Amino acid sequence: MTTIVLIRKNNEVVVAGDGQVSMGNTVIKSTAAKVRKIEKRNVIAGFAGSTADALTLFERLEAKLEKHAGNLPRAAVELAKDWRTDKYLRRLEALMAIGDKENSFIISGTGDVLEPEGDAIGIGSGGNYALAAAKVLLDTDLSAEEVARKAIQVASEICVFTNNNIKIEKI
Repeated sequence: MTTIVLIRKNNEVVVAGDGQVSMGNTVIKSTAAKVRKIEKRNVIAGFAGSTADALTLFERLEAKLEKHAGNLPRAAVELAKDWRTDKYLRRLEALMAIGDKENSFIISGTGDVLEPEGDAIGIGSGGNYALAAAKVLLDTDLSAEEVARKAIQVASEICVFTNNNIKIEKI
């Protein structure tokens, strides 16, 4: 489990994630990077779930973005279709929060491509805590990056599967 938050504010898009990798009730690693930037397409993504599964999904997302000329909505739908129908991908257990300058999505293994209302997305075990904190912080003078960082910090104080080793990517 993990916590990922995506924030849109003042023409900035930020994805932040904690660094904890747990196996059951044991912390295996505290400095994992669960957010990535796809430089060529100006897309950022964060994942919650199995690390190997997420890396596979990042690669697939990148390939879909290439195939569809950087069109994130189309790439997201195509990834979700593959995820739901492909025998190998169907077994992957993860959620992704992805965004570019215009769009934000949550993609799940059940084939969902969700475009939540508002300027914040939270996924993972501490996602709802981070989302609640972000919604309050969005109405302050804080930057998108500061909102994301504080939202993860709040989640890390509540969720035992979240730590405060925060990795941030922004576009």
